[in-house]
Amino acid sequence: MSVFLEVVVSVLLVFGSIIMLIGSIGLAKLPDYFTRLHAPTKASTLGVACILVASMIFFSVQLGHVNLKEVLITMFLLITAPVAAHMLGKAGLHYKVKMIDSTKNQHLAKKAYLQQHPDDK
Repeated sequence: MSVFLEVVVSVLLVFGSIIMLIGSIGLAKLPDYFTRLHAPTKASTLGVACILVASMIFFSVQLGHVNLKEVLITMFLLITAPVAAHMLGKAGLHYKVKMIDSTKNQHLAKKAYLQQHPDDK
């Protein structure tokens, strides 16, 4: 493997790892459920994508042919991560999880809850 490809793979691995670390710190440090939900879902998508691209480059060069398993994993991740985040967010709204006072558009969350539960007015 050439030095250039080693540098590219290394940079992608380090960048992906740093993004995942930032998402993990956000999960631990952010103040409420909805912001804690936001940090790891965004970071995992970008971080894992970088790591998978690095893996695809490395193994394609090592094996001598293009390895598309990582592409399938990336596509699965890009489809399932936003859906899972949406479902968790909807569950938080359903169970009336408290938001911090500085959360914007809280009136929209209340409106969405009341549309789903008209008896709770």
